[in-house]
Amino acid sequence: MNSLPQSRTVEPAPSLQELQERALAAARPKAPGGDAAIVCDRLVRIFSTEGIEVQALQGLELTIQQGDLVALVGASGSGKSTLLTILAGLDVPTAGTATVAGRDLLEMSARDRLRYRREVVGFIWQQTARNLLPFLTAAENIALPMQLRGRKAGLGSRQKAARVAELLEALEIGDLAHRRPREMSGGQQQRVAIAVAMANNPPVLLADEPTGELDSETGAAIFEAFRTVNRELGATVVIVTHDPMVAGEVRRTVAIRDGRTSSEVLRRTVTDEHGEESVNEREYVMLDRTGRVQLPVKFLEALGMEHRVAVDLAADHIEVRPDDIPGH
Repeated sequence: MNSLPQSRTVEPAPSLQELQERALAAARPKAPGGDAAIVCDRLVRIFSTEGIEVQALQGLELTIQQGDLVALVGASGSGKSTLLTILAGLDVPTAGTATVAGRDLLEMSARDRLRYRREVVGFIWQQTARNLLPFLTAAENIALPMQLRGRKAGLGSRQKAARVAELLEALEIGDLAHRRPREMSGGQQQRVAIAVAMANNPPVLLADEPTGELDSETGAAIFEAFRTVNRELGATVVIVTHDPMVAGEVRRTVAIRDGRTSSEVLRRTVTDEHGEESVNEREYVMLDRTGRVQLPVKFLEALGMEHRVAVDLAADHIEVRPDDIPGH
């Protein structure tokens, strides 16, 4: 018996517009960094006010690996807070590329951006009052992001309660579960805020000056909470800070100056022949794709360098010296 011919669905030929969109997508430069948590490539942000343009970010490049705990430092106006709000999905860059957990921040619709803020990044403001709703208890504040996410969270009421309990225990704030913000200290509010930011288990946690309103002892406790989130809950943590204690406690501190990454301090623990541990710290300047570096100001001042310097190529390094031709 002859079998009946099987029907086939013929895909319609792509339209000219679809072909053009595919070509543009293929031509778009891919951001470096592989599976890094955060990649910024030649990131630019320009603000216009009353006809005056201000470049907050001027081709910034930054890569942060998954699982890192990083501090961003810099003077007021350096661009660090602008960078953080872009990474949080609260602002949109003018040019360049920025990806967080594989999401392209320049390609998002308004709906995508809202989902991104609920699921991909947690964000903590410096002002403790901005992080919590005053009429909800700590437990209710922590549960709220899961409720706002709705069915996509895939959690029933018991699972949500279990997640709240898990975060309260991990951050050692179980005794605050039924307190409202006005019944907590500033440090307690910030620890609850960290739990709120981690409610939907985002892969990236961002914090803008989280210890700025706290004394040093309380700030140290808050930083320990970030360590817990990084170590035990597996989040990549990026903290903008002026606090030297916080900046000095992370493995990597990135300095931003004039809208670009200027230098990094990397720290690692080393063990000597007697088994004693110490922290080895080294500062590096950042080299961008055009070969530009920002030398530390203290180095330039120490040698009286300004305007023009002499550069020589040695066998294994580059020498940068004060200009040795007077009167030019």
